[in-house]
Amino acid sequence: MISVRDWEDTQVLWDYQQMGHEPRPCSVGIGLGSHDLGVADTTVDLYRRGMMPVIVFTGATSRTTQDRMPRGEAEHYRDRALELGVPADAILVEPHAGNTGQNIKLSRALLEDRGIEVSSVLLVSKPYEERRAYATARKLWPEVEFVSASTPMSLSEYIDSIRDARLVIDMLVGSLQRLLIYPAQGFMILQDVPDDVLLAYERLVSRGFTSRLVPLSAGKAPGVSA
Repeated sequence: MISVRDWEDTQVLWDYQQMGHEPRPCSVGIGLGSHDLGVADTTVDLYRRGMMPVIVFTGATSRTTQDRMPRGEAEHYRDRALELGVPADAILVEPHAGNTGQNIKLSRALLEDRGIEVSSVLLVSKPYEERRAYATARKLWPEVEFVSASTPMSLSEYIDSIRDARLVIDMLVGSLQRLLIYPAQGFMILQDVPDDVLLAYERLVSRGFTSRLVPLSAGKAPGVSA
């Protein structure tokens, strides 16, 4: 059962993940693959608004998407964009990435291979992955300016769209854990995490919202970096 305290703590994590960037025209838009087709919809909306001349959709499949997106997340995102009227020559597909770091590295390689010069990227992710995506991209592609974007919606609206509250909370907890442990492993830049966010995260972990945590070595709490 999800308690009132759980919902309050989840809201704290949700609010923290929002970067608050104002979308602006960039060299390219990169839509990060996931279970959420809303990422593709938002990328298309930004394209229509003239925020980028070309789109890269990146992502293979995961345990969450293997049934609903059997041909790969990027391929299904591309199909959605074509349905919404984006011309095929404005879409590039990177179908191999299995995590956020690979999303960035492989998208960069694809763009370089196509001879597309990039000075700025509009990075489109799920609402609760904005900060993680930004921190990863800044670490792996530091010479480029990144603007984070996601579908503008509330936590309750997002849960209604996914129809799995437990999954969303677990994902939020997992995203926060990665912000805590990945900088020490060289996967992303270090970001300040306020005390109230840490406390909310720790309470949710103690309540069992742990299915998306990265396993750590024995004796370490999930939020403690090496």
